[in-house]
Amino acid sequence: MAAQSVVLTPDGTVAPPPARPVARTSNLRLSVTTVLVGINVGVFVLMALTGASIVQPTTQQLVKWGANTGPLSLGPQPWRILTSNYVHIGIIHIFFNMWCLLNLGALAERVFDRWTYVLVYTASGLAGSLASLWWHPMVIGAGASGAIFGLAGALLAALYLGKFPIPRAALRGTMKSLVMFAGYNLLFGLVPGIDNSAHIGGLLGGAALGAFFSGHLTQPAEERQRWRTYATVGTAIIFLIAFEMLKKQYALPPK
Repeated sequence: MAAQSVVLTPDGTVAPPPARPVARTSNLRLSVTTVLVGINVGVFVLMALTGASIVQPTTQQLVKWGANTGPLSLGPQPWRILTSNYVHIGIIHIFFNMWCLLNLGALAERVFDRWTYVLVYTASGLAGSLASLWWHPMVIGAGASGAIFGLAGALLAALYLGKFPIPRAALRGTMKSLVMFAGYNLLFGLVPGIDNSAHIGGLLGGAALGAFFSGHLTQPAEERQRWRTYATVGTAIIFLIAFEMLKKQYALPPK
């Protein structure tokens, strides 16, 4: 039982404790996972409302909405490396991706703080897009799977390497589930038409960030912010170098 101070009234009885203010604003803050799912679903709905097929969008429709493709992404429109993570190729594609994001995101919300989560998700998606451009620059790439694989990799590395105030045995089931998720989906990704290069790129990028943050997850907010700044700057430099190397390697003319 927590220690409490006791206040007596003039007649000798115990006075009730003062009412504590209710932090109403904290209950109104959306989770990172909710925001990410909302953005993905919002883009899909807008695509459908503007005439894109909800079952099998055409390549022209995907490119119009920001899909990843070498001649444009490595040319005049590099922003596609990011936007392609929020474009999906039909309702089945977005359904399974969002289902995975909701499940992994619930765990990520407990392991990482909000901005670390955002950094891991975004950087993993970029890593997946760059890996896809490296492997097959002429293929149209889209979807959140690179970022989602990155979340799995980051969580696995953080839980395996981090020091948490709970027994290691309590984490084994979660880590096993993460390994099975990554392994099964990489195996499923061998099916033609699935961009496994984006999955692998996102997974490795996320695992690297998870390992980097693993020793700082339980530190004070100021210390976590400092290490997050290091990670952001370092990741940006690595991505810029990788992007320039890909541009020189392929030197693709714009369509």
